[in-house]
Amino acid sequence: MTNSTNGINKNPLTALLTAKDLMRWGASEFMRNDLSFGHGMATAIDEAVYLVLFALKLPVDTPETFWDTRLTDDEREAVIDLLVERAESKKPAAYITNQAWFCDLPFYVDERALVPRSPIGELIQQQFAPWIEFEETHRILDLCTGSGCIGIACLYAFPHAQVDLADISQDALDVAEMNIERHGVGQSVTTCLGDGLSACEDNQYDLIVCNPPYVDEEDMSLLTDEFKHEPAMALESGNDGLDFTRTLLGEAANYLTEEGVIIVEVGNSQYALQEAYPEVPFHWFEFEKGGHGVFLLTKQQLEMFFS
Repeated sequence: MTNSTNGINKNPLTALLTAKDLMRWGASEFMRNDLSFGHGMATAIDEAVYLVLFALKLPVDTPETFWDTRLTDDEREAVIDLLVERAESKKPAAYITNQAWFCDLPFYVDERALVPRSPIGELIQQQFAPWIEFEETHRILDLCTGSGCIGIACLYAFPHAQVDLADISQDALDVAEMNIERHGVGQSVTTCLGDGLSACEDNQYDLIVCNPPYVDEEDMSLLTDEFKHEPAMALESGNDGLDFTRTLLGEAANYLTEEGVIIVEVGNSQYALQEAYPEVPFHWFEFEKGGHGVFLLTKQQLEMFFS
């Protein structure tokens, strides 16, 4: 093994004998290379542990007692190569492993779609209670679906429902199709190509869930290298981050059943949205596992304030 392009010297690493040794070394290299961790992992050590276990083909819940076992030379080299790739490329770990977890479910992911990380996952695991009735939720739309993780997770929560996954990007829908096949849900999940709600023809839904582009111009200019590996069209949405959301709010009522609701993530653009529509009674969710900027409106509220 030789020195890599950014100065990571692999030659003395034979002194790292165990998985735990490499976890510690990987975390140190991540910090030295100023990596950011906004794609599912909270810290450098969390990501190093995940990547070491992935390289060793061990499950993420492998007991720590196994971390002290010695590695073979081939195993050590495989682990080091993966950690060095993360440090040098500054790609999100999910793009390197082509794997992400959402609602405790595994999804394939690559640079054609955002890395799954929405706090909406917490609402899905609660079946959106008390906001919608389980037995009355027959059709769900995951708008701006990307990898399809939100819609497919919704099907696990509402196995009797039909779910549509809509996106403007065929590349993203190709990733979603891979996840439909991976989870074996092709009879209940359909993909729809189009710009916003126009992808859905005249369908009506009991629930629309949307994680749209919502990053404003200033935040786009401040994105770390990791975020720059994601498709910009899935992130940027004008000067205040609300270009897509404004259009969505004006159209959504037509695509909801009488008791239907829409749930939308707007992240940091929450404050711009509240300023733009101070009279609208957005319900803003609070999350135990972290996250913010997700609101709910009913069909009646949409008709009252946006029709």
